[in-house]
Parts: sequence; structure tokens; C-alpha cells
Amino acid sequence: MKKKYAIIDVETTGGKASRDRITEIAIVLHDGHQIIDSWESLINPETPIPWNITVLTGINDQMVENAPRFFEVARKIVEMTEGAIFVAHNARFDYSFIGEEFKRLGYTYTRRQLCTLRLARQTIPGLHAYGLDALSRHFNIQNHARHRAMGDVQATIKVLEYILQHEDNREKADLLINLGIKESMLPNNLNLETIHALPEACGVYYFHNEANEVVYVGKSINIQKRIAEHFADKTDKAQKLQEQVHDISYEITGSELIALLHESFEIKRLLPGINRAQRTRKFPYVVHSYYNADGYLCFGVAETAAKTRRKLEILAEFHKVSSAKGRMSSARQKFELCEKLFNFNTNATGPCFHYHIQQCAGACLQKEPPEEYNERALRAKEYLCQIFEHNFFIIDQGREEEECAIVLVENGHLRGYGYLEREAVVQDPETLRNAVKPVSGNAETNRIIARFLSDNPQVETLKF
Repeated sequence: MKKKYAIIDVETTGGKASRDRITEIAIVLHDGHQIIDSWESLINPETPIPWNITVLTGINDQMVENAPRFFEVARKIVEMTEGAIFVAHNARFDYSFIGEEFKRLGYTYTRRQLCTLRLARQTIPGLHAYGLDALSRHFNIQNHARHRAMGDVQATIKVLEYILQHEDNREKADLLINLGIKESMLPNNLNLETIHALPEACGVYYFHNEANEVVYVGKSINIQKRIAEHFADKTDKAQKLQEQVHDISYEITGSELIALLHESFEIKRLLPGINRAQRTRKFPYVVHSYYNADGYLCFGVAETAAKTRRKLEILAEFHKVSSAKGRMSSARQKFELCEKLFNFNTNATGPCFHYHIQQCAGACLQKEPPEEYNERALRAKEYLCQIFEHNFFIIDQGREEEECAIVLVENGHLRGYGYLEREAVVQDPETLRNAVKPVSGNAETNRIIARFLSDNPQVETLKF
């Protein structure tokens, strides 16, 4: 099938698609050999053009005053690019601006994409830079209208033509267009347009079989890219997906932390068949409590299986035995308890080591009555149930620019998460609490939060 390329460039009022607007657009249609159509227009951005942008592009407020607004050219853009591959140098920039303009109109704009910057990096190794200026110098391309839409489109066309002269490069271009997927590897009911229509946003995605049952749940900071990777793989899991997946759905979260938490809950709720690794994800080492024959509250670390877990009063779960023992040791020290009743040094006879240095009141010799000892042991039990010592909110990015994600951790566990308008985020815990949907946290969600905070020390937290 013959390809049609829509080579596109936009000039804008700034660098952020969710905030800034398009001031000029140029589209040239190309069949891989020659130009077949072209169109360009200034766009009234309905907002002042910053001085530094005017210096860069030469486009000022007077030039766009009588230009069409985006909604007036939207149909032209749709018609020109219909069935074409969206090509741009640093395509993410141009595609995001056009997509955001359509989003403001209440429409979703999706096209297959080819980024000539990425293609150049793959096909022309060894250059110091791959920007449009650098490639223009490399190919001796004259661009007399740099930072104007049609001038940059004409330069991008030349770059594309030079690269596509070689058959190997055309194959690499096809892989980029197809997000690394060979269409033959897609399930029968899906096509590349389905994948391209997926959002490049953070969230949770679901693979459904023909009976609409969820067979796999995943999360990603870029849903489209991650799903494409699934079908580009040649693993056993990828083969199962190819055989079983009939449809895809998703839920945008904005916040990576909420995506991680929601994925965990959804896997436990739905028990999808292909999520074998997540479904059987284990925290085999547990800290548990029990009373001994003398009435003392004791603690131990055990490696458990499904059957043995039901027989234990589990306080906390851990991936590594060293983590479980470390937490126990911290509790013993904090509440000055007996190491023998923590199952440390169980083979020794006589008093424990800490009795000799006056950090144990003698429960190991039954010198301290169980009633007195257990008062501190019960506080230790509560402490062991909690990874987090403070109550706090995590304030993360939301699904939209004007929104924040709110995650509540209270009494040592996840208690809920939700969203709030950025302007409404205040220091008042009750206002934040009203924004969250209650959930019951568990050992896994606690670990997810702890790891997220460790990996993202810059994230905003509010203790209360």
C-alpha cells in the first residue's frame, strides 16, 4: 500500500501544549517521491504573543490579528491529514500542540506518526546533534525561513527524502511509524490505528478477551508506548496477549503513584489470567505475634505459604527476611523488650543479652510480670503494623494541568486517593481528606508508597 506523508510544522506562543497556542501551521502532503499538496496559514492564538517568541519567529500580534482561529481551520487539518502519516521534526512537540487544540474543541485527534529527529538518530549515527539546523548543515539544505512553519516543513521534507533514499532506512521508518510493531503480531481484532489512538498519558490499561473478560492489567507513564511494547515483544507473555486480546480499555490517572496503587487493587480484584507475575507476587516473610505458655506477647519472623499464613496473626509482610528482622529489631529496641520473646537468640539459656545491659526488665527470666511487659509489647505490636510513623498526604500531578492527585496515609496505612483542583489544594487536612475516595491499604500498597517516596524525594507531602 502506497504511503502518504503529511509533513507538518507549527509555530507557537511557547513550549507547553497545555498552556500555549499555535500561531502558524504548514502542511505538505508527500507520497514518498514528490509533493502532492500543500497549505499554510497564520493562526490567531487568541492570546498575546510573547516578545521573545516574536524575536524568534518574526510573528507578532498584528500579523495574526485577522488570521483564522484554530477552530476555523480544524476541518482543513483533519481532511489534509486523513489517512496520512503525521511527520515532523521532533514530532512530539507539533503533534501535542495540534492534539491539544482539538482537545479544547472537544475532539480527539489521532494519526500515525513519524519523527524525523528520531529517524535521523537511528539512520545517521555519529552526528554531534540531530536538530533541524544540524541536519540541514549535514545535508546542505538551505532554509531561508527558519522558525516559520513552511520554511521548517520544506527543510524537514529534504531530510526525509535524503533518509528514505536507502531501503534499510525505509524499514526503520516503518518500525517507527508502527511503534515498533509488526502488524502481523497484533491480535486479529486490533490494528495499528487502535494503538495510535491510545493516549500518551499515565494510567492503568486493561486487555479484554472476546468475552470482555479482563485477562491482563498493567500501568505505565505512557499507555500507548507500553502497550505497543507488549505487542512488539517476542516473549511467551506477548504470544498469550496476541492469542487472547480482543479489546483494550484504559483509565488515565496522571499520577504514577495512583497508577501503581490502582493497578495493584485491580489485579487483586479481577485476578486476570495473564498477570501471573503480579498475581503471585509474594511477600513471603512475615512478622507475626503470639502469646507463649507463660502469657507473654511474643513476635517472630516466618517464611510462609498460603496454608501456613492462615494460622498466624500477621502484622507485616516483607520481600526479604533481612527487612523483616530489621523492623523487628527496631521495635524491640524502641520499646525495650526482650530479644528472646522476639525469637532472637532462642537457643541460649539464661537471660538475654539486653538484660545484662539493662535494656530488658527480665521477662526472659520471668522477673517482669506478663501484664507489665505486655503493655509495652502491645505498643510494639501497633508499631510493627505500621511502615509509616506519621500521618500525611502526598500531593502529586493530576490528570489535567489544573488538577492535583491526593493520596492519604494515616495510622500507618494507605487510606484513600483522589483528585482536587490545583487552586483548591490547601494546608487544611479536612479539605484534602474530602477529596479522597476511601480504600483499604495493605502491605503491598504500603511498599508501593514507600518505594515511590524513596524514588521521588521531590514529591510534595503534607504531614498532619
